[in-house]
Amino acid sequence: MRGDTLIVFCRAPRLGTVKRRLAAGIGPLAALRFYRGQLGRLLREAGRDRRWRTELVVTPDRIRWPTGHPRGLAMRPQGGGDLGRRMGRALARHRRAVLVGCDIPGLGRADIAAAFRALGRADAVFGPAEDGGYWLVGLGPRRPAAPFVGVRWSSEHALADTLGNCRRHRVALLRRLRDVDTAADLAALGG
Repeated sequence: MRGDTLIVFCRAPRLGTVKRRLAAGIGPLAALRFYRGQLGRLLREAGRDRRWRTELVVTPDRIRWPTGHPRGLAMRPQGGGDLGRRMGRALARHRRAVLVGCDIPGLGRADIAAAFRALGRADAVFGPAEDGGYWLVGLGPRRPAAPFVGVRWSSEHALADTLGNCRRHRVALLRRLRDVDTAADLAALGG
């Protein structure tokens, strides 16, 4: 598994720039605290696991990371384009990679290990989200050519659209989790 890469897709943790839909319901400072806490937890939980390499793929492209930069992790810019284009570019750099965001409180290293195991028998793996999107995408060497084309991002159709682009490939699905985009999502988790 050591050739595997975990890509943590994130935004530089700065007030007013992270979790804007969540901030509309709980305020920008509380949203920043949530975001920093989740990113830190994810990197502590899974970022240093020896079974895979971890890299942060960040936006904005030219950032000065605030205090607490996760030292020892590769950091790359996301580049331009919509979410699908940026994710596709990040995944294309690696033969086998799993990409996650940092707004999934239930996500742990066991989920990432399960995704890499699934890539042993599937060409793509997804972690379905409660809202119709997905909290994880992983691609292996026989990956779909254009998995993110025409996807209706931030909608209940995101996973279905992406799966439609993977029709001729073997796909594995992981457990369903809730990502936190809004105050209602956070409340549903008891937060």
